[in-house]
Amino acid sequence: MNDEFGGLENKVNQVIALCDALRAENHRLRDLVSTIENEKTELTERMATARTRLEDLMDRLPE
Repeated sequence: MNDEFGGLENKVNQVIALCDALRAENHRLRDLVSTIENEKTELTERMATARTRLEDLMDRLPE
């Protein structure tokens, strides 16, 4: 009986360890997604600025 409880305890500990590892990975991935979304926003703004500047330059070119 004690062996059964010992085996069950080991399995529960493995599940707990897996949950902890997955929680940590999830947190890391959420941080990564946040960073990438911020970079995307910054690049989108920079592209809009570049587009505006190019359009202004094109308007100044003689035809």
